[in-house]
Amino acid sequence: MFAIISAGVAPGFALLSYFYLKDEYEKEPLLHVFRTFFLGVSLVFPIMFIQYVIDVEEVFSSSFLKAFLSASLLEEFFKWFILYFAIYQSNEFDEHYDGIVYGVSLSLGYATLENILYLIGHGIEYAIGRAFLPVSSHALFGVIMGYYLGKSKFSSPELKNRWIYCSLFIPFLFHGIYDYILLIEKKWFYIIVPFMIFLWWLALRKVKKAKHEYVIKYTDEQSTIQKY
Repeated sequence: MFAIISAGVAPGFALLSYFYLKDEYEKEPLLHVFRTFFLGVSLVFPIMFIQYVIDVEEVFSSSFLKAFLSASLLEEFFKWFILYFAIYQSNEFDEHYDGIVYGVSLSLGYATLENILYLIGHGIEYAIGRAFLPVSSHALFGVIMGYYLGKSKFSSPELKNRWIYCSLFIPFLFHGIYDYILLIEKKWFYIIVPFMIFLWWLALRKVKKAKHEYVIKYTDEQSTIQKY
């Protein structure tokens, strides 16, 4: 059991550490990061219960609806809801990159407990595949969600709603595509690998852009101070 829990936890903490350490300027307090992580953990059982009821009642018959509504919309909406109402309003959320840190933390909290439960049920031999696919994908969806929430918080008032919409819709879209590939393709491996490479490219691009926003803000603040 210890080996399964360790294998289930390791990829989540590795990815969280990676994105946390990417914040080179004003790192978020670890207490807030781990609190957000455990908020993600707390979402697992309610979402699993709802998905179980949907499955038992056969609410959705097609793979498309299962992928986009039962899995993607349900999971990404709950994560977005927590991020927006519990984190977005916080005073600690004071830089664009903070959205990525908290988005990744929440998503990996969810992915980590889900991963542990899967390995308990199916065996530790799935640990490597789970690390590279479900756990990593949740982290990347969290990067994208957090990036757009950060963009919303520090953009002009007329653009805020657009970025808030993107913070939910874009992760929902990519998550739905991810699950749909796994559900309908017998040779899903040959499609999911390039899709994951694309997600990593996109997420790292968002990381770079969010960090660049800090540099611009810092430069503008220093220029203002020097004027006075």
